[in-house]
Amino acid sequence: MFTVYAIISESSKKLYIGQTADLETRLNQHNALDDTHLGQFTRQNKGPWILVYKEEFGTRSEALKREKQFKSFRGREFIKNLINNNNRP
Repeated sequence: MFTVYAIISESSKKLYIGQTADLETRLNQHNALDDTHLGQFTRQNKGPWILVYKEEFGTRSEALKREKQFKSFRGREFIKNLINNNNRP
C-alpha cells in the first residue's frame, strides 16, 4: 500500500503534500530534529508536522498521480478547505 498525505506545520501553518509506502516512518522523519530529517522544506518550516489528510492506493503510480492532483491549485484548495473545516483523519 502507498499513502498520499498532507501535513501542516503547527508553527508556520505551511502545507506539505507527499506520498510514501510507510506513513508512520515518514511522519517521524518529517518531525525529526537530527540527521534522519528529510527534505529542505520541512526542515526550514519548523514543525511539529501534523497529519491533516491521507488516502491509500495499491500502487505507487496511482499514489503519484493523486499526489500530483493534490499539488495543483484545486488540490491544495481541497486540502485547505478540510483544514479550515477541521475534517482531519
